Amino acid sequence: MATKSGGANKASKAEFANRVAATKAYRCEECSREFRYLCALKRHMRTHTGEKPYRCEECSMQFGEMGNLKRHMHTHTGEKRYKCEECSMQFGEMGNLKRHMHTHTGEKRYKCEECSKQFRELGHLKKHMLTHTGEKPYKCEECSKQFRELGHLKNHMLTHTGEKPYRCEECSKQFSRLDDLKRHMRTHRERNPTRVRSAAGSLVCSVI
Repeated sequence: MATKSGGANKASKAEFANRVAATKAYRCEECSREFRYLCALKRHMRTHTGEKPYRCEECSMQFGEMGNLKRHMHTHTGEKRYKCEECSMQFGEMGNLKRHMHTHTGEKRYKCEECSKQFRELGHLKKHMLTHTGEKPYKCEECSKQFRELGHLKNHMLTHTGEKPYRCEECSKQFSRLDDLKRHMRTHRERNPTRVRSAAGSLVCSVI
């Protein structure tokens, strides 16, 4: 009896698999992948065509799937549905909550193969790897100088544009770099430390 039962189970599984295969009636002409529903095929086709039919009414950014648009909308509404059970901090996306959780667990999943240093986030590992490879992927279009980090390139670009976004609240002098503003602020502290301390309940600089 057990043998017959086992044979019947195998037969029913095979029959089910055949039924599922038979219902996949929609095939992608690009990659031959098959789908059970036409709507699933249409959604898949956007990965080939690059079509993005879902547009954000706030900023006109476009998306290939409605789910991605809905996630994006949290950036405008400020809705934060995902809450950390440890500290009650809230996030708009599950991925951000998962990254945040590493700060509680101390887990460092990403390991450098060169020096075994470990990192909580993949982006931090990638940035670290540039110290081994010497690669400088960010290039200034004005003078061809290259940088390891985008932030360094942006700071460098201010030397070409002449832009000075950092302003001293004490004397309104402006600077291209935050480091230069901080050095400048020391001159105020040395001259009148009491005044600077009392005024510094807020930031000592403003970004224009």
